[in-house]
Amino acid sequence: MFGDERPMIEVFREIGGSQTPIEKYERGKTIFFPGDPAERFYFLVSGAVKLSRVYESGEEITVALLRENSIFGVLSLITGNRSDRFYHAVAFTPVQLISVPIEQVEVALKENPDLPMMLLRGLSSRILQTEMMIETLAHRDMGSRLVSFLLILCRDFGEPTPQGGVKIDLKLSHQAIAEAIGSTRVTVTRLLGELRDKKLISISQKHITVHDPISLGQQFA
Repeated sequence: MFGDERPMIEVFREIGGSQTPIEKYERGKTIFFPGDPAERFYFLVSGAVKLSRVYESGEEITVALLRENSIFGVLSLITGNRSDRFYHAVAFTPVQLISVPIEQVEVALKENPDLPMMLLRGLSSRILQTEMMIETLAHRDMGSRLVSFLLILCRDFGEPTPQGGVKIDLKLSHQAIAEAIGSTRVTVTRLLGELRDKKLISISQKHITVHDPISLGQQFA
């Protein structure tokens, strides 16, 4: 049995075999496209992955921004490898991940009674992320979208600062933020400038620090 104390990366290496390689993707590179066969299961070792839906109109909507130790590609488990992907998975930052053929995961699920609960916890976290992103994109006002997105990043990628703020441990270009919230780079640049002028955030080398998340959230309460 795996046991709850085992790091997930060790579990995935055991499922995939000792020679399972760590795959690397540069920022902006696609991990899988909508319509690709759902044949593999993924574990995010480091970095951030953006999951989005592409609609017939051509609009692409972000549904989750996954952090390290997240699992994704679960459709292959649910459908038994009889369906295609309907998400677009892209490296939001430089990414390292492990992917395992669905057949090997299915065998491991039958042989190790602890594994289903571990995967369920990972899936629950993914669902919560999706719900938060949907709430963020429900805001019609771009300022509200940006603030909500920054608060999500504080929760999932934040590191406390000595001054009591939260530094988002991701290098974020204005274009990347715009793509995530369905805006434009020009608009995001303007809105970030307004937040910086109010001394709610600071930006250094593409790292955003939120000085007081509560005060930031109250901007559009």
